[in-house]
Formats: sequence, structure tokens, C-alpha cells
Amino acid sequence: MNAMGIIFANIYDSSLGELTNKRTMASLPFGGRYRQIDFILSNMANSGIRRVGIISRYKYNSLMNHIGSGEEWDLELQQGGLEFLNPYFTGNAPSYQGKLDALHSVADYLEEGSKDDYVVLADPSVLYNIDLNKVLEAHVSSGKDITVVTKAGIANGKKRLDLAIKLDEAGEISDLTVDLAAPEGYLASMGLFVIAKELLLYHVREAVARNRYRFERDFLSLQFHENNLTVGVYQHEGVVLFNESTQEYFESNLAILKRDVYQDLFFGNHPIYTKVRDRVPTYYGENSQISHCCVADGCVLDGAVKDSILFRQVQIAAGAQVENCVIMNDAVIGEGCVLKNVILDKDVVVRPGATLIGSPTTPVIIKRGEIV
Repeated sequence: MNAMGIIFANIYDSSLGELTNKRTMASLPFGGRYRQIDFILSNMANSGIRRVGIISRYKYNSLMNHIGSGEEWDLELQQGGLEFLNPYFTGNAPSYQGKLDALHSVADYLEEGSKDDYVVLADPSVLYNIDLNKVLEAHVSSGKDITVVTKAGIANGKKRLDLAIKLDEAGEISDLTVDLAAPEGYLASMGLFVIAKELLLYHVREAVARNRYRFERDFLSLQFHENNLTVGVYQHEGVVLFNESTQEYFESNLAILKRDVYQDLFFGNHPIYTKVRDRVPTYYGENSQISHCCVADGCVLDGAVKDSILFRQVQIAAGAQVENCVIMNDAVIGEGCVLKNVILDKDVVVRPGATLIGSPTTPVIIKRGEIV
């Protein structure tokens, strides 16, 4: 079966504060070497989806630089392959009001793929390793209008979910809620949907014509509760990391220090690919103490680091103590510094002797290029 992909690059930009001040959610660094979009791009490419559109509103230079020609994912950055869709930059749309609005603005692109029967819609804020062929097969065999990919164990009565679903004993939907901190027992949407292209285009045009712009609330929930849409559920059994807030992003990075999480996320159904940046191997100083860390290449480590994620070319001077931190590319930490529960964005310099201490629920964040 033929399917195309649509990725919403700017989802949850506003909830990540300084981390997405100059980049999209999709291009946010993750896990030492990757960007968040790497996961859904790899899932799509490895599942045979050859035509992928990335909808972005703004701040997409970093994303374009990362993706380059698309060769790492075996996708060609040209019409008919991987394509950037920027209606809000060119003026084709006055403002962003939701996913339905975004899809309406790129309707011509959707219609171009005459061979594509289905559309896979995805948010890069949720990370997972999934075989989309199985999802597509389940969708077709179910006969439902749309399939929502979900994860159990996320709903806890505290985290607000864009879409939460409860199933009855027969496996049919007994409740479907939007923007609710659903209690335990509900399934959380992974922001991943499969729908027939023609049906999607019909509903997008109908919704926008009536000033309805939000995909989950104004289309899926509304049409389901009015009995105009049948909804299927595909439950993903693997690791799923939600990065819809600073705290979740911090916790998700540190979660890959667990072997089972790392193996499932990066090698579960297939490898996750990223842009190749060859660097020299990391240098470990004679007196360095590195324990339970994920360390990328090109680092120079002379201090003590524990339970942390170190991206490429990080420098940590002698006498520095780093614990429970996420340190992005080219950060420099001076002698005698103490960092705990900290996120350093790219190119940050921490002067010798500085102390930065946050908490596991509210990490200290130093924005890109700052000197502290």
C-alpha cells in the first residue's frame, strides 16, 4: 500500500522555552548525537514511505541544515521525495491556527501524490521506534476511517493529553477526550495518525470552512462524537518518550542511560539515522572520572561526570563536577565548576568555579551561546 508522511515541525515549540527559541521542536538535539526529527524520519524511511512533507512555520534554518540533502535517511530533498512546506513564511497563510489550518495550506502538495492512498501524520515531539507497515496494515484491516497510535501507562491524572482514549472489554472506544489530564487506564495518543488521503482532504476543507482548526478537538473528537467518523486504535508496545515540556525533555534524555530504553528506542525495529558528522574520538584525561554517561565523539574530558548526556565536542576541565546534566554540542565547562540538574544548550561557556544547581523537576537551563 502507498502512503505519504506529514510531519508538523513546530509542535510544542512554546512549551520548551529557550530550548526552542531559535529552532523548531523537530530540530531540538536529543540523546548526544540526534535531533528529534530523526526518529520519525527514520521510522518513515525504513517503512518504505518515500514522500514526506515537513510543515514548518518559522525558525527552520537549523532543521534544514541538519537534514541537508536527506541522504542519511535515503530520502531525496526534492519534489517527489522529502520536501519542506513553509506556507506561513511565504504568506500563503496569515497565521497558524492548528494542524487543520496547516494541512489546508498545503492541500496542493497533498493532492500531488496521486499514487499515495494514505497519509501518516506525525509530531516530532514524541520519540519511538515503530514499524509503520504494521500500523498501516492494521488500519486497512480494521476498516476504520482513522487509526490513532497510542501508548498505555502514560495517563496518570496529571499530564494533560492532547488526545486520550479508553477501550471497553471488546477493544472498542468507550471514551475519547481532548486536552484532559486523563486518569490511569486511558491510552495516550502518540500524535501519530493514519488516514486515507482523500478522506483527510475532505474533512480538512470542511473543517476550515467552518473555522475549525484543531485536529484532535475540531475534527477527530467532534466527528467521532457525532458518529461521522470511525476511529481505530493501534497500541504500541515499545518505548515512547514524550517531550512536550522542559521537564519531559530533560527526563527523556536521561532515560536513555537505561539499557533497555536505549536498545528499544534506537534499535528496536530498525536503526535510527542522523546526519553524519565525523569527529575525532573523545579524549579521557588521566584523572577524569566518567560514570554512567552517554558520551558523543570529539569531547575532551578531564573532570568528573556522572549520569549525564554529553553531545559532540564538549569540554570539561579538570576539577569540574557534572551530575545529572544534558550538555549540548561545543559547550565548555571550566575548572572547578559544579553542575547538577542542568541543561546547557550549544556553545555555552561556564566560567571556572561557577556553580549551577537545579532539581530533577526544574533543571537549570542556559540558552545557546551564553557565558555564565
